[in-house]
Amino acid sequence: MAAESGEKWVLSVTAQTPTNIAVIKYWGKRDEELILPINDSISVTLDPGHLCTTTSVAVSPSFTHDRIWLNGKEVSLSGGRFQNCLRELRSRATDFEDEKRGIKITKKDWEKLRVHIVSYNNFPTAAGLASSAAGLACLVFSLAKLMNVKEDYSKLSAIARQGSGSACRSLYGGFVKWIMGKEDNGSDSIAVQLADEKHWDDLVIIIAVVSSKQKETSSTSGMRDTVETSALIKHRAKEVVPKRIKEMEEAIAKRDFPSFARLACADSNQFHAVCLDTLPPIFYMNDTSHRIISCVEKWNRHEGSPQVAYTFDAGPNAVLISKDRKTATLLLQRLLFQFPPQSDADLNSYVIGDKTVLKDAGIEDLKDIEALAPSPEIKENALTQRYRGDVSYFICTRPGRGPVVLADESQSLINPETGLPK
Repeated sequence: MAAESGEKWVLSVTAQTPTNIAVIKYWGKRDEELILPINDSISVTLDPGHLCTTTSVAVSPSFTHDRIWLNGKEVSLSGGRFQNCLRELRSRATDFEDEKRGIKITKKDWEKLRVHIVSYNNFPTAAGLASSAAGLACLVFSLAKLMNVKEDYSKLSAIARQGSGSACRSLYGGFVKWIMGKEDNGSDSIAVQLADEKHWDDLVIIIAVVSSKQKETSSTSGMRDTVETSALIKHRAKEVVPKRIKEMEEAIAKRDFPSFARLACADSNQFHAVCLDTLPPIFYMNDTSHRIISCVEKWNRHEGSPQVAYTFDAGPNAVLISKDRKTATLLLQRLLFQFPPQSDADLNSYVIGDKTVLKDAGIEDLKDIEALAPSPEIKENALTQRYRGDVSYFICTRPGRGPVVLADESQSLINPETGLPK
């Protein structure tokens, strides 16, 4: 089947891929082109039921060129990162046949056939919630399924890495390690799963979306500036991270929350310290971010052991990991008391994701927030000041599974007749 045959069929695949949040951070590349990091990293995959990218990919002999639409808007596919992924996948495509529809595609045909990609994030893009990680992982996963690529997930992770570094970790659920690798060609810079999402299912994650605006300094340019100008980054990559990686792997294996929290908070703080050590300095967090850290630190200190871990990626949004469900409900009460919504806000849109956490916290409407009496440690630590409207909304979630193909045609983002977005 050659692309010039004039046939009108459209073949498509739809997939859903989670985002992930690093608890030992990736920051800095040893190779910009291949996206090879200067240190290993470890992440938690978030439940795709609450945060995910859905991508539909289609191929047809009638398509004249590769096209992509992100969140309803067509964008250019000329960027090197997209092209790297497409090239790698086309080179690994294998013969495909759909006897029922009379479609037969040989390995050679894939080189000539053009693709349409329609992708949608159900969370803010470029706001420091690893949207590019979910997006590029979903692009690679869905195209690999469409093109009948036979590689295992670790090999696919090396392709996704060339689109967005963190994307390699979104090809697995649960707890994932991205091995930096030593080879110049990046063949050993892959992601591996440390444990699946069921391994530590006590954890509950609450994300405070402080700002859904696009960040001022992109991760790509920020990393480049840090590697070029920071003295701290070299010490971090060589001396600090290798030890933390081992300790974090052990904490995850043993479900040791105090160690997990200590490492996650310390690594987040050091990552932002490295950003401040960059010329010019990079400010990803803001006053609200700092207030949330203060709230968690004071509570943990009052309890005598960590109840909650915090981590911030390249943005102001707080990812708060509670040791269990009971702690999560107490955390949500504290957060809603200190950061109430604007007076006209709807509680249903202010706390999204896993609504059962809200229910367990005994909060059914905005009046319940006002009635939350500050607990003794909140009074003791002067956490009674309130910052109305400083948080856009909260997402309640948990560790989740890796990518899946959505078999239901109604979930496709592409019109099967035209090959264009629905």
